[in-house]
Order: sequence, then C-alpha cells, then structure tokens
Amino acid sequence: MSPDKLTRMANQIATFFRTQPGPDQAERVAGHLNDYWGPEMRAELKAHAEAHADELDDLVKRALPLI
Repeated sequence: MSPDKLTRMANQIATFFRTQPGPDQAERVAGHLNDYWGPEMRAELKAHAEAHADELDDLVKRALPLI
C-alpha cells in the first residue's frame, strides 16, 4: 500500500479517536492500528513517518512508539 494512503488512513483514525473522551486517545489510535493493521502496514507507516512526520496527525505521532 502506498505511504500516502497509509498516512491518510492513519490520520482518519486519529480524527475519529480525537472525538472520543478521555486522555488516552493516542493509546486508542495505537490499539486500533495494532489490532487491525498488519505488521507490514505498521512498519511502512513508521518508516514513512521518519521522513515525513509533518504529514501525520499529532495523535498518530504520539501513537507510533506504542505500535
């Protein structure tokens, strides 16, 4: 899957969890990615994030270490 699509999908997930109450939104994003994305997708997102972190929602950035 293209890095752009992974970024867009991860940002959409972050947008959803931003609407949920509680201080653990980044943990919920990480939980979703760990539960529903395959290892290859997670690895591609992390690799893309190293060079293009500015494209990621802040919740995704905070979730990355938990993936």
